[in-house]
Amino acid sequence: MRLGLEVEAVAPVIRSRPVGPSQREYANGAAVISTSLEPLELLDLLQDVECWFGRRRQGQRWRSRTLDLDIVLWSGGCWADAVLTVPHREFRKRGFVLGPAARIAPHWRDPLSGLTLRQLANRLNRSSAKA
Repeated sequence: MRLGLEVEAVAPVIRSRPVGPSQREYANGAAVISTSLEPLELLDLLQDVECWFGRRRQGQRWRSRTLDLDIVLWSGGCWADAVLTVPHREFRKRGFVLGPAARIAPHWRDPLSGLTLRQLANRLNRSSAKA
């Protein structure tokens, strides 16, 4: 275990178009990790890792970045305070999150909807195909 984390599963990386005004494509993936850290402690650690990879938080949302690590789901269910909300508010709408996550944790359930990641990904794919 490094940095208090153990990687349980890693999804293949996919390319995706940006959300927001950025013009570049992004590489996206997902990982299932085990840790004894609480969500805010984990967020602090993830932001340190982003910094080690050159990310600079300069107050502008939607900027291009070298690395963006998010806590999408947590085995403890829901978490919310002024800094962090888990599950991630937008994950159900984002194929670049659901696709990789459903490949490595298809039976993981969204604590709000009760749907599995596979079900959420399938719903999103069907709605995208209709559009």
